[in-house]
Amino acid sequence: MRYTITREQIKELAAQLDPSTRLFTSADGQEYEKLIARWADNAVRQAGVVAVPVAYEEVSKLVKFASDNKLEITVRGGGHSTGGCSSSEGGLVIDLSGMRNVSVDKDSKLITAQGGALWEDVDNAAIEKGLATVGGTVNHTGIGGLTLGGGLGWLTGLYGTVVDNLVSAKVVIANGSLLTASENENTDLFWAIRGAGHNFGVTVEFTLQGHDQTNEVYAGGVVFTPDKLIAIIDTLNAKMKSPDPKAGIILVFASPPTMPGPVVVANVFYNGDQAAAEECFDSLFKLGPVVNTAKMMPYNHVNGLFNAMATHGRRKSIKAITLTDHVDAEFVQELFDNYAQKMKENPDLAMTFMGIEFYDVTKLNSVPIESMAFANRGLYRAGIIGLEWTDAQKDLENRAWGRSIQDKCRQRIIDSNQYSPETTKTALEYANYIEPGDLVDKRPFGINQRRLEILKQKFDPDCLFHKTTPVVPLKN
Repeated sequence: MRYTITREQIKELAAQLDPSTRLFTSADGQEYEKLIARWADNAVRQAGVVAVPVAYEEVSKLVKFASDNKLEITVRGGGHSTGGCSSSEGGLVIDLSGMRNVSVDKDSKLITAQGGALWEDVDNAAIEKGLATVGGTVNHTGIGGLTLGGGLGWLTGLYGTVVDNLVSAKVVIANGSLLTASENENTDLFWAIRGAGHNFGVTVEFTLQGHDQTNEVYAGGVVFTPDKLIAIIDTLNAKMKSPDPKAGIILVFASPPTMPGPVVVANVFYNGDQAAAEECFDSLFKLGPVVNTAKMMPYNHVNGLFNAMATHGRRKSIKAITLTDHVDAEFVQELFDNYAQKMKENPDLAMTFMGIEFYDVTKLNSVPIESMAFANRGLYRAGIIGLEWTDAQKDLENRAWGRSIQDKCRQRIIDSNQYSPETTKTALEYANYIEPGDLVDKRPFGINQRRLEILKQKFDPDCLFHKTTPVVPLKN
């Protein structure tokens, strides 16, 4: 059992910390309110105290204090968890926003970022040295949460997931020790944090492999009317039979206020010149979009393109959906029709979107699933439902609708005999798109579940870290 923090404990904690680590309670007014604010309004919790450290050793003190006193603890990086995983009601929040430094070594092509950095910080620092790495497609997302859950992005076709590019990390584990984890040090911890890192400590530093990125890229939204959906899916399926690792498409159902109703948006990306990009997407463009905003731009601008549909505030919920590698066009039409009907029935959900990610997964699937905890490998298409609304009375209803779509997609794959919760090595729903209470496997980390449970017993037997896709320690 975990406890909320008392006033006496806050005083005791303050006495142990360096003055550089600031503590904030509700008595601190606007400063406190700013610190407990989250990307989603429904993820806000009234923390007992928010600690803002600027040194790794201070994070160690905070974790050890929470562990010794059996306190409820959570970590905030970018604060994008819609399920409240980066918030705490009455507990201790370690806010990493004071640690956002990023350094880049051009010779080794290594990018080292502190745990509170956002993807914008990483993208901007890397591009100055002619480099890039796989990162989040919304650049005000924190690097920590996305990386520790795996991390998909526009460069996945070329370089795999974010954790495939993680070279090392500094992690404060439950007893307060600060450990370096890599292929050469604390290798079992390194194995675990690459996919299930939320369960094993506070990662205060990430070192990522950078890749040459001196050219601009081609990217933007291509808008189609709904009657083109079947043709779009057929076109994308054909492209994925011989995919180009330089290319990516995220197909989105959305309801822009400038349109009379829901539309289909093919958000395209190509890591090359415009002529090559237009040739790559020629079959898609021939379907007759009503709007095409795709153009050449520096790579560090690409991950800001979705920011307009991912603004802070309002109530939100993220749901993971998964589709078969060859996407069933008629099934996707059913999903669109369901989406359009729901938007008509509940206009408060108008900012809700549904997405399907089309990347070349050859590189991603070239990594053995047992090589790290990340278990979302296989011939699947990751998808997402991003619900957004204002009426708090509709929280349960809106989440239930999202989960019904999630369940429908899961059952379709099971019925296709391409996946079994009991025997397939992979996990089906992408961990970074899962909220507490969502329908997931009994083994959310697939074949890696048992090893994670053993390592949880080693590094965090009392489950100090239990907020995101929690792993239960395997007792001897």
